[in-house]
Amino acid sequence: MVQIYGHPFAAFTWKAAIALYERDVAFEFLMLDGDHPEHLAAVARLSPTGQFPVLVDGDRTVIESAAVIEYLDLHFGDAPPMVPADARAAIEARQMDSVFDDYVMGPVQRMVFAVLRAEGKRDPYIAAEVQATLDKSYAWLDRWFAGRTWAANETFGLAECAAAPALHYARWAFPIPAAHAALHAYRARVMARPSVARVIDEARPWRENFPLKDRGPAPD
Repeated sequence: MVQIYGHPFAAFTWKAAIALYERDVAFEFLMLDGDHPEHLAAVARLSPTGQFPVLVDGDRTVIESAAVIEYLDLHFGDAPPMVPADARAAIEARQMDSVFDDYVMGPVQRMVFAVLRAEGKRDPYIAAEVQATLDKSYAWLDRWFAGRTWAANETFGLAECAAAPALHYARWAFPIPAAHAALHAYRARVMARPSVARVIDEARPWRENFPLKDRGPAPD
């Protein structure tokens, strides 16, 4: 059985878990926390800087969430692939995966890391810079979703695996302006997906640990 190292509250663990649930793949989840030092040690050995998720399938190890999802497409489950088999269609899926990772989740993580620093070492400009980046990303995404159901190729796939955690945590900390109706509608569709609702529920016990939880009401 395939093994996944991760944490239920971690955005990039969500990406892999959504794909696993979409493809109905049985897996062993190896929790990364203080109660499982052996798992932390394994990830420190298996990935360059201890990042996760990490997939282990026999003697094969796959790191990086997008690569994990593509590996699952090739080797597990009978569901349609998260990344289209057609190379031309796959470009749009990978593009939108990167948009959500780099221009939505990335800025939120930057803010999280800033808040976790000792108070005297915090950069006072981070919040404004993150807000400015997200404002641009939200506006671009709202235009992108005008007339679209899903992010790429009108198919739920890799991009939604990235969009779910990105839009969950980003809207919690930096609400999406009400005027972005197309983006709000897309976000609602993503959060209603059973695989996404499942990872949201699995993450609920750790909500108090979100460093930006006081910026707004917890969503979903």
